[in-house]
Amino acid sequence: MAAQSTDDASRIDDLLAALRGAEAAEATRISRDIERAWSQSGSTSLDMLLRRGREAMEEEDLDAAIEHLTAVTDHAPDFAEGWHARATAYYMKGLYGPALDDLQKALILNPDNYNALFGLGVMLQEFGDLRRAEQAFSQVLDLHPNHENATKAQEQLQSRGIGRTL
Repeated sequence: MAAQSTDDASRIDDLLAALRGAEAAEATRISRDIERAWSQSGSTSLDMLLRRGREAMEEEDLDAAIEHLTAVTDHAPDFAEGWHARATAYYMKGLYGPALDDLQKALILNPDNYNALFGLGVMLQEFGDLRRAEQAFSQVLDLHPNHENATKAQEQLQSRGIGRTL
């Protein structure tokens, strides 16, 4: 796998900065551009495996998804989106331990991945760790203020008294 170029990293940083100040409609376009960039490994074959893994998840063929995404993580251990995608497949299959492990790896490699942070928040919420879930959702909203699901999740927690300031 080719390493992410400095130009690519700079472009993503610029997009993330724009995302923080964007209106909702513009944020949707910017977030698609960011996620598209995050999904590019630098290898056509790995990008194809990532795509196949995501397609298998959409078809709810989770074993095939995990198989494709494991090939991605095996061949490109520094490609954060491979870990994030496999975490999603593990979560969908109810394998929370492996999902958390993969989310941790994804976030070490790409701490700005607001979708991985959102997934972590969802899992923490399911485990009953509401304070840490709220912190994860807050981090998502720091990166992507228009992230609808994180906004809803945080509002739900705040209605329960979690994360509200007096």
